[in-house]
Amino acid sequence: MNWITNYVRPKINSLFSRRETPDNLWTKCPECGTMLFHRELADNQNVCTSCDHHMAISPRERFTALFDGGIFTEVKVPEPIVDPLHFRDQKKYPDRLKAAQKASGEREAMLVAEGEIARTPIVAVAQDFSFMAGSMGMFVGNAMVAAAQAAVKHKRPLVVFTAAGGARMQEGILSLMQMPRTTVAVQMVREAGLPYVTVLTHPTTGGVTASYAMLGDIQMAEPNALICFAGPRVIEQTIREKLPEGFQRAEYLLDHGMLDRVTHRKELKDELVTILRMLTGQPPAIKGELTAPATK
Repeated sequence: MNWITNYVRPKINSLFSRRETPDNLWTKCPECGTMLFHRELADNQNVCTSCDHHMAISPRERFTALFDGGIFTEVKVPEPIVDPLHFRDQKKYPDRLKAAQKASGEREAMLVAEGEIARTPIVAVAQDFSFMAGSMGMFVGNAMVAAAQAAVKHKRPLVVFTAAGGARMQEGILSLMQMPRTTVAVQMVREAGLPYVTVLTHPTTGGVTASYAMLGDIQMAEPNALICFAGPRVIEQTIREKLPEGFQRAEYLLDHGMLDRVTHRKELKDELVTILRMLTGQPPAIKGELTAPATK
C-alpha cells in the first residue's frame, strides 16, 4: 500500500472538493437583494427581515400561522368539469393543471378552511398565486360558494385572502361567470348577518378585484400590495401619461379611501381578531397562552 496514494491524495482532494449546497436553503429578497436563510424567512412568515418586503406565502403556510396552534380543518370544494372548452394554447389545459398541481402541491388555486383564531371561530379562504397566478376559474367560484355555505351553516365570519392575476383564460366565459357567482356567495353571508372581511395581498388584480375582493365589510391589505383591475403599465400605455408614485399600491388606496387598513403580516392575526370580535359583539380576546378548550 502506498500511503501517499491511499491517504494523502484523498485528504487533499477532500479539502479542495466543492460541497454541494441545496438550492432551497437561501432566498433572495426581490426588493432589497438580501440573501435570507430559509428557516429565518419561514419564522418571519415570508417577510424580509432586512427591508420588510412581503413575499408570497402559500395558503397552508398562512393558515398555519393564522389559526390557533396551526390547526384547521379543510372544507371540501366540489370539483368542476375539467377543461370544459377543450382549450389549448402552447399546452393543453389539463397539462397546465397537472404542472401547476405538481409545482404547488395543491389541487387548485384556492384553499378553504375552518378553525379558530384566539378562540374566535371563522371560515377562511386563501388564494395560491403559485397555482396559475391564482387565476379565478370554476373551482375558485365553487370554493367561494362552499366557504359562504360553511360560514352560514356554522354562523361564523368569513375571511378571504386574495392573490390573483385575474380570470382564467382557459375557461373563457365560464371564468367570467364566477364574478357574479362569488358576489352572490358574499351576499349569502351578508344576509345571514355575518361579517365578511377581505385581506388583499400582492397582487390582487382583474376580475377578482372587480368582484369578491372589494366587497368586504372591512377591507385590509398587506403593505405595498398591488391592487387593481388593469395594471399600471396598461393604464400608462392607454392614457399616455406617467402615473403617480405608488399608484395602485395598498398605501395609495388607503389614502384614497378604498381600503380600511394596511397591516403588516405579523400583526394581521391580532387585528383580525379585534375586528371580528367587534363586528360579532364579543368581548376582547384574552392575550397570551390559552388553556385547551373545554370538551362537552
